[in-house]
Amino acid sequence: MTMPLTTTRITPDWPCQVKTPGSYDWERSAAKWLRELVPARYASYPALIRHPVLLARHAQIQVQNEIRVARTALQTARADLPALGMPESVIEHTIKMYAAEVMQLQHIARSVRAVSQALVDRGR
Repeated sequence: MTMPLTTTRITPDWPCQVKTPGSYDWERSAAKWLRELVPARYASYPALIRHPVLLARHAQIQVQNEIRVARTALQTARADLPALGMPESVIEHTIKMYAAEVMQLQHIARSVRAVSQALVDRGR
C-alpha cells in the first residue's frame, strides 16, 4: 500500500522528534512529541490519545500560556526580585534566563502549529 503524498511543507520549525508527514508512523511520533508538551494528567485522557488534533490544540494552548507566564516573569523580575533579597547578578541572570525561555517557547509554539496543521491536513 502506498502512502498518499502530503501537501504539508516542512519548515525549519518542524521538530526533529517528529517524522515527516506521510512517512510510516509519523502521526505516532507527532502524538508522542505533543504529549511531552502538556501536563502528564492531560496526556492520559482518552479523547486526547485517540485524536492527535485535539492533543495538538491543547499543546498550542499550553505553550501560549507558558509564553505568557515567562513574559510576565521577565517583565516583573527587575521590580520584584530585589524585594526577595536577590543580588543584582542573580537578577541579571534571571532576566537573561526568562528572555531565552520566551524565545525557546516561541520556537516550540511555531513547531506545534506546524505539526497541528499537518495533522489537520492528514484528516482531510
